[in-house]
Amino acid sequence: AEAAGVTLAVESRGSPEELSLTADYGRLDQVMGNLVANALRHTAEGGVITLSAEAKDGGVTLAVSDTGRGVPPDELPHIFDRFWSRGNAGGTGGGLGLAIARSIVTAQGGSIQAESTVGLGTTVRVTFHHPASSG
Repeated sequence: AEAAGVTLAVESRGSPEELSLTADYGRLDQVMGNLVANALRHTAEGGVITLSAEAKDGGVTLAVSDTGRGVPPDELPHIFDRFWSRGNAGGTGGGLGLAIARSIVTAQGGSIQAESTVGLGTTVRVTFHHPASSG
């Protein structure tokens, strides 16, 4: 981020206990790495990428938000498809990062979603729910 002239911010909402989750650390690192790399590719110098963690609805939501160019509404449903690149014709990369992220997240029982506004940026959220406690 520093080399690209992009500010990287980190936020958390919730106690350490509320923000803990059970997941494959290596795979979760891969997912977050893919999301941050994607955000860096689409955020111009002077932009901001925010990583956040929030305890919400009995689970943990991790998000990567950027102030990049955004994704047009007609393309947004396809960003997790294999070989699709943001901006498609003008996209960069092989179009596998978000598809891999979705595969890893869903294999661990989580969900992934994105929202975007052209000209304002994109947010990708990964949510894992805590298993029901047995009592």
